[in-house]
Amino acid sequence: MIKSVIFKLVCLVIMVVGFSSCTSVHKTMKEPNLRVEFYKADFSLSPQVSAEATATTILGIDFERLFMKQTANSEVGSSGISLATLPVIGNVLGDKTSGYALYELLNSNQGYDVIFYPQYETKVVRPLLGLGFLMKTTTVKTTARLGKLN
Repeated sequence: MIKSVIFKLVCLVIMVVGFSSCTSVHKTMKEPNLRVEFYKADFSLSPQVSAEATATTILGIDFERLFMKQTANSEVGSSGISLATLPVIGNVLGDKTSGYALYELLNSNQGYDVIFYPQYETKVVRPLLGLGFLMKTTTVKTTARLGKLN
């Protein structure tokens, strides 16, 4: 009898804890659908500049950048949520290593506002019997023009 009451009490506690939840409040603001038109004369363009980034993943995890974000977001798509977003015009990023290369491009050329039409040269090395899911090293070299608003 006592075991039955204790069992029912434990089941009740588990159900109460299981069905209770935490409250999460998210506040968002819709972006207005405004369009700002720029012309070539509005920018001072740099000559072609290049930067390179390398990412080594083991079992799909990049341990070097596990707890930091260095990526760039495109106006059409993005490589992921990033605290350091960079303006890119004319390209959708293929992978995170491309975003790292764009980050290095703007970081090494301070004072520019936007990246115009980047081009990528990608090299992927799979040293363990060609099995990329075990270990893979991706090197991306990006070349682009950078622009400053006049």
